[in-house]
Amino acid sequence: MRFAVKKSTAALLALAVSAFAIGTTEFISVGLLPLIADDLHISESLAGLTVTLYALGVMVGAPVLTSIAAGVPRKTLLLWIMVVFIAGNALAAASGGIVLLLAARVLSAFAHGVFMSVGSTIAADLVPRDRRASAISTMFSGLTIATVTGVPLGTLLGQHLGWRTAFAAIAAVGIVALAANLALIPAGLRGSVRTKLRHQLPLLGNRKLLLAFSITALGYGGTFVVFTYLSPLLRDITGYGESSIALILLFYGIAIAIGNIVGGKAANKRPVPALLAMFALQAIVLLALNYAAPYRAAGLAAVLLMGLLAFMNVPGLQLYVVMLAERHAKNAVDFAASLNIATFNAGIAIGAFLGGIVVDRLGVAHTPWVGAVMVAGAVLLTAASLRGENAENRARKECQAPAATASH
Repeated sequence: MRFAVKKSTAALLALAVSAFAIGTTEFISVGLLPLIADDLHISESLAGLTVTLYALGVMVGAPVLTSIAAGVPRKTLLLWIMVVFIAGNALAAASGGIVLLLAARVLSAFAHGVFMSVGSTIAADLVPRDRRASAISTMFSGLTIATVTGVPLGTLLGQHLGWRTAFAAIAAVGIVALAANLALIPAGLRGSVRTKLRHQLPLLGNRKLLLAFSITALGYGGTFVVFTYLSPLLRDITGYGESSIALILLFYGIAIAIGNIVGGKAANKRPVPALLAMFALQAIVLLALNYAAPYRAAGLAAVLLMGLLAFMNVPGLQLYVVMLAERHAKNAVDFAASLNIATFNAGIAIGAFLGGIVVDRLGVAHTPWVGAVMVAGAVLLTAASLRGENAENRARKECQAPAATASH
């Protein structure tokens, strides 16, 4: 038993290392945005497409490529994912213009989409059922650690040696992640069955899953209205310098890491009530940031609280979709997980794109309240989902009661 626990822990660590590499490249543009804009002589909203198109690449790549690659052994698939990831970041490091950079970002995003959808189901399979949210949280901790160390260090590297050097460093981290997958991921993983179209289509018509996907897009994506343009916000509105912003991104990442762990534990048994509380708090914090941003101390406090809540919802959202798929579409659980990964990134794309419009038309100072409105939508949808879950539980108990009486 102890040996099995050690093997599952090692495999989860391998997934976390890969998620760290992927998380660093996903969010590095937030710190490098002003540098990319200055170097390529483009607007910050145009440079923001490095976030938006990356998210769209994950959104498309997660369900489509996961479905195409369903027959490939999972360990083999993970290794090829990291090869594509390394190639994408190496191409970004060699980019001389925005077009090639965006193409490189999309290539990296395809690897991201497949990794996160397959990785989350692997993580859930490595542990007992009552620890699945925590296992998913462990895998996603790689993303949070990336925001703690990878993003601020990459930002500092970009500030001193150029933004291309940051992408080259990420490619090197990808090589380490490839080695970790090769050494630590077990070969005898549960097979990924190629799901027939007739098994996938019910997912697209299931109201509960569609509601869950909508919650993911609004609740997770709302923060990215602000986060995508956090560096310009801190510089232009709150008044921090470049070195201070890199340090703030470090503490922001620490807050995210703490929130991810708390969120995984809170969502282990009943994810929906936990998600309702998380989204309500995030909407309040984003609204507070709208008024606190011009003041250094208050603005910093609000940004750190935003970070604490930013990833807290991720394990619960992914677990809830897996639970719904197990209940309503048992033959398409991997596909459902990939759709939710796509929805996470649809939320990022919507949030980043909406943030770009706000920055161009209203100014970066207005991004917090727009993000708050988006998250408030998730609060309403989560409350509706909770009512549905409670009604279903009551109906199930009423059905079980007569059966119990009859047996006596």
